[in-house]
Amino acid sequence: MQKKTYSVYIIANATKLLYIGFTSDLPHRIWQHKEKVFEGHSANFHVCRLVYYESFDDVRNAINREKQLKRWRRVKKIALIESRNLNWHDLSDGWYDQLKSKGIAPRLA
Repeated sequence: MQKKTYSVYIIANATKLLYIGFTSDLPHRIWQHKEKVFEGHSANFHVCRLVYYESFDDVRNAINREKQLKRWRRVKKIALIESRNLNWHDLSDGWYDQLKSKGIAPRLA
């Protein structure tokens, strides 16, 4: 049996507006942000560039980390992102290229 993993992620837009979230299916959730599947903050402000993520085996640890990051001041969040992704590249670049070329969208949950 495959062990379930949970991800805490930070996405940003071109002006570095941040959104922090939690998911059990990171590629699918990022696709939802990119396609603006749900109305709200990330859709309204085009926040869809994955700039940081962490993975956890325990859902409680992931939820606690998400809550922790959301409490941090912006400067601390930026330092965290830049410690691993100095130029704010979209870490999901290339994830969906094969699907796009075939005209297929990731499965919707």
